[in-house]
Amino acid sequence: MNIEKEINEITGFKNLELLAKQVVEGFISGLHKSPFHGFSAEFAEHKIYNNGESTKHIDWKLFAKTDKLYTKRYEEETNLRCHLIVDNSSSMHYPKLKQFNINSLNKIGFSVLASAAIMNLMKRQRDAVGLSVYSDAYEFYASEKGSERHHQMLLQKLNEALLSSKENTQTKTYEHLHLIAEKLKRRSLVFLFTDMFQSDAEAEKLFDALQHLKHNKHEVVLFHTFDKKREVNFDFSNRPKRFVDVETGEHVNLYADNIKEQYEEAVQNYFKELQLRCAQYRIKYVLTDINESFNKILTTYLVERQKFG
Repeated sequence: MNIEKEINEITGFKNLELLAKQVVEGFISGLHKSPFHGFSAEFAEHKIYNNGESTKHIDWKLFAKTDKLYTKRYEEETNLRCHLIVDNSSSMHYPKLKQFNINSLNKIGFSVLASAAIMNLMKRQRDAVGLSVYSDAYEFYASEKGSERHHQMLLQKLNEALLSSKENTQTKTYEHLHLIAEKLKRRSLVFLFTDMFQSDAEAEKLFDALQHLKHNKHEVVLFHTFDKKREVNFDFSNRPKRFVDVETGEHVNLYADNIKEQYEEAVQNYFKELQLRCAQYRIKYVLTDINESFNKILTTYLVERQKFG
């Protein structure tokens, strides 16, 4: 099969903005059952009052309804700067898909829709968002803005990431993170979506790059994106299969059951090591299974947003 032709047939999301909006509205409707009870009331127009702030803009009518203090928000007000970083390397396009919807996602599809949903929440709260996309090259960068035109441009670039799968390309995430750290001039909340595929030597360099972001006063959240069924549980039938490294092209022929136990143990040890390293560097580490809902992603955004100050 002609790989170039197959890639060109990938259609991406038919309406990424609408789908992101649906994800967010479903999430908000469930907030009353969560620790964020009351947060969604007048969601686009209020923020929680913090002690020491001026009482001039407190919404006393809302206080009477909720017994909580909120201050009114204004359209020109920007409370947060957030930079989304999406790993678009070959391994993120696993498993291969031609069409994307909420029930049909691979790692890059999940990361794109999760990013679009975060953008939708930020748009509702008049926050500024920027975006970086990288693979073997630094594919796209946009600084943080809050305009509708900027929002639409980022949605387009996210959708384009689905169409740009490259075969057998290796990615040095740490190089791009150093570049991003130099580009971000103002303190921001940084969300990184990556499957953390790299060698041991590169892992050390990756944490150096993450430290570069932390040194520049940014708050960093690492969404470790993976397909639990295949990449963690190694859920394959016990027939002879060829497993191919999508970033190097190297392959091995084997029966899945012959290595399943050792494989799962190695993966779990790797995940634990990543968690420990992130804790050491005060980086929030979020295990992100693409087969689960987006609630964990959006809850993380709300928690980090409230902490960010």
